Amino acid sequence: MQDSHARVYAAIAAIPPGRVASYGAIAARAGLPGRARLVGKLLGEVPDGMELPWFRVLRSSGEIALPKGSRGFREQVQRLRTEGVEVKNGRVALSAFGLDANLDRALWGMP
Repeated sequence: MQDSHARVYAAIAAIPPGRVASYGAIAARAGLPGRARLVGKLLGEVPDGMELPWFRVLRSSGEIALPKGSRGFREQVQRLRTEGVEVKNGRVALSAFGLDANLDRALWGMP
């Protein structure tokens, strides 16, 4: 496995429960800014036996990338909701559930 691919997988694995990240944010965290499509490609090629929270990765708009109504779409919605992530019309508010959301609250305890 290429080092860049390993970094992408590590960035995806590091998304904590109840949070989501965009393909672009994962690429940037892996040191590959502008390579959001690579992240999507690699999610489709996860090596056998590797468990990743794939369902926590969304489009930059907060939308689920899978076709609405598909089995994968329904599974992603269910998994996100199980973790307490609010999904409305196939979209998650990144301002509330994104990796960097509520930074002031996390740092300073502000509401």
